[in-house]
Amino acid sequence: MSAEPRREASASPLFDPLRVAGLSLRNRLAVAPMTRVSASADGLPSARMAEYYAAFAEGGFGLVISEGIYPDKAYAQGYEFQPGLADDAQRDAWRPVVDGVHAHGGRMIAQLMHAGALSQYNRYREQTRGPSAIRPVGKQMVFYRGEGEYPIPVAMSDEEIAEAVRGFAEAAVRAREAGFDGVELHGANGYLLDQFLTEGVNLREDGYGGDLQRRLRLIVETVTAVRAAVGADFPLGVRISQGKVNDFTHKWSGGVDAAAVVFGTLGELAIDYLHTTEFEAWQPAFGSGPSLAALAKRHSGLPVFANGSLHVGDEAAGLLRRGEADLVTLGRGALTHADWPARLMRGLPREEFNREVLSPLADLRNADRVMGMARGFEAASV
Repeated sequence: MSAEPRREASASPLFDPLRVAGLSLRNRLAVAPMTRVSASADGLPSARMAEYYAAFAEGGFGLVISEGIYPDKAYAQGYEFQPGLADDAQRDAWRPVVDGVHAHGGRMIAQLMHAGALSQYNRYREQTRGPSAIRPVGKQMVFYRGEGEYPIPVAMSDEEIAEAVRGFAEAAVRAREAGFDGVELHGANGYLLDQFLTEGVNLREDGYGGDLQRRLRLIVETVTAVRAAVGADFPLGVRISQGKVNDFTHKWSGGVDAAAVVFGTLGELAIDYLHTTEFEAWQPAFGSGPSLAALAKRHSGLPVFANGSLHVGDEAAGLLRRGEADLVTLGRGALTHADWPARLMRGLPREEFNREVLSPLADLRNADRVMGMARGFEAASV
């Protein structure tokens, strides 16, 4: 094979090293958080999960962000067989997972996720909680073992809000103890922190509802509590989106002005990066004008991780070249090829994403079945 593709790839900004909050990354390619519902019933990461995450680092990704991890034993859990960081046993079970990523030169960040009103399963508490007693739009996700409409949540009391904030902080400490290189707070995709941010979902009339600044209050309080718990030297990020898993096309009604408030407020907090996600990260956030990543960069002054269909074409490198993002995260591309960076570097083909990997269940057992069938077909065709 000609060396030309390798020389061209090595010149890409995707392979430039990056330093974020003292964390050195070998390149600007990361694995996006993807729910895989493959832990034990009591939230312990499995040996198969350790293999799954280690393969990304072995395949060349500089950073791996975990799937959403529930942080408490109250109302945070969203899915059956979701992993947690809500107790010491779960913390200890994460250690070999993180060690496997480190062994291949990668770094790993724990994403902490409170499902709130979008919870489809919770082994600890009955009912669901959210900012207001409003039924979420859309249907539960079948590939995460959900069925039918979401239940109407109970509006959270001040005590339950404080419990959720405390859960994030305590889980972040466990993440650090487990060897993770940082934590990311899931403030996107319609989960609890995003629910408080969202008009029509948050109808509260207290200090957590109303105008945009008050709807940001829970994110601000959570960041403040987590930073105080883990200390100043532990990398901390926040993921932000407009669309939600149950409301894919949602947009902030305030457009670019709302983006300036959201990202300006987050930029004043003690966080180290923002992680934006859109269906196509390079597209204008509001019909025309800058992308969401570019708006985050402009108004926060923070490093930005961008996510959204960036396994296609040259869009990932383009975001970096234009200064709209500092790092890109891949979901479908990483699921298709755990060695996506190595393939790009070597000029090897990258296949289309096979949606059967996530159907009928988005777990690793189903993925292994689908990939095993594909390998068997290839062998039979030789």
